[in-house]
Amino acid sequence: MNITVYLGACEGCDPQLKQAVRELGTWIGTSGNSLVYGGSKTGLMGELALAALEAGAEVTGVEPQFFVDSVLQLEGLTRLIVTPDIAERKAKMIELGDAFVAFPGGTGTLEEISQIMSMIGLGQLDAPCVFYNLNGYYNPMAEQLDRMLACDLTSPERLQGIAFARDLDELVACLQA
Repeated sequence: MNITVYLGACEGCDPQLKQAVRELGTWIGTSGNSLVYGGSKTGLMGELALAALEAGAEVTGVEPQFFVDSVLQLEGLTRLIVTPDIAERKAKMIELGDAFVAFPGGTGTLEEISQIMSMIGLGQLDAPCVFYNLNGYYNPMAEQLDRMLACDLTSPERLQGIAFARDLDELVACLQA
């Protein structure tokens, strides 16, 4: 399975993030899955890719040309796909993915996983969408989805396929379901 992971190119201030992202990368490799991610060598993105590579995973990085021009790509990837811009990067990551995970990240992570949720809700994508809710990071997102339901602005059917996992074991269970 190609697991597309959205996450930050920063490390964040919680040291558990680095440990958890490395565990995720190791699981992807040891379980025989492949990683698709944004291609960066920095922050949590770099940690995830290195751990996956060390564990034997095929790792595909997808980077827009302007990041490559800034030499942000990780060397040693199985495959690096360079796109002209962010829009094509997002499209390629979706095309390559069989499952989608939002690890704690910033605005880019939120924007990318929101597109996945929308595509699932519209029936344009049939794949798991899992928020890695480490230390409750995505609790506000879960509350927002509940609020949308309570206000009749979405339906349970449109939210099927979207899950929240507190740890790696729950994440794995969601991906294997």
